[in-house]
Amino acid sequence: FFPGTGDVKDIGEKAGKNYSVNVPLHNGMTDEAYESIFVPVIQKIMEVYRPGAVVLQCGADSLNGDRLGVFNLTVRGHGKCVEFMRSYDVPLMILGGGGYRVNNVSRCWAYETAVCCGVELKDDLPYTTYWDYFAPDYKLHYPMKKVIENKNPKEYLHGILEDVFENLRTIQTAPNVQMQYLPPAGVDAGDMSDVDEEEAQQFLSKPLHRGFK
Repeated sequence: FFPGTGDVKDIGEKAGKNYSVNVPLHNGMTDEAYESIFVPVIQKIMEVYRPGAVVLQCGADSLNGDRLGVFNLTVRGHGKCVEFMRSYDVPLMILGGGGYRVNNVSRCWAYETAVCCGVELKDDLPYTTYWDYFAPDYKLHYPMKKVIENKNPKEYLHGILEDVFENLRTIQTAPNVQMQYLPPAGVDAGDMSDVDEEEAQQFLSKPLHRGFK
C-alpha cells in the first residue's frame, strides 16, 4: 500500500532506531502461511521487548475479497491473531484499521469482539437493517471469493523469519526497559523493607505467555 516502505531492514531511525520490526509479505497470503510467520515473530518480539502493554490494530484489508488488499485471509484466520495476542499476560488494546468492503470488515470486527469477550457467535447472521449487505449467504464466515495466488513459498517465509530474528538478536537490549517488582495492592511502595526478595525474583523471571492453541 505504501511503496518504498516496510523492508525487513527498516528498523527505525535516530531516537527510534531498533524500535521497529517489519515483515514484508507478497500477495496471496493464506491463513496457514500467515500464522506460520505471525506466531514466531510475535513470540520473539514479546520475549525481547517485554512490553507492559500492547496496542493491536486489526486492519481488515488482509481479508480475501478486499477491494485493495491482496491477501487470502479468512475471518477465522484473522481472528486467530487476536486470540494469540490475548494469550499473553499483558494489557491489550484492540483497534480497528483498514478494510475496504464494509460487509466483510463488519463481519471480522464482530467476530474479533467475540474473541475478546470469550463468546462464540453463530454463523447465521441475525436480521438487521443492513441485512442486504450480507447477501447472498448471510453468514458470519463468508465463502472465499476470487483466490489470489500465494506468492509466499515456505523458503521465502523462512528467510524473512531468519532476517527478523537476526535483527532482534542484534537489538535485544535496545529498548533498555528495566523490569521492576511492584508490591501487592495495599502495600506502601515507600516501605519496601519487608518485601520478600525471593518473591520479587520469581515475579521478574515468570514468562509472559499463558499458552495458545
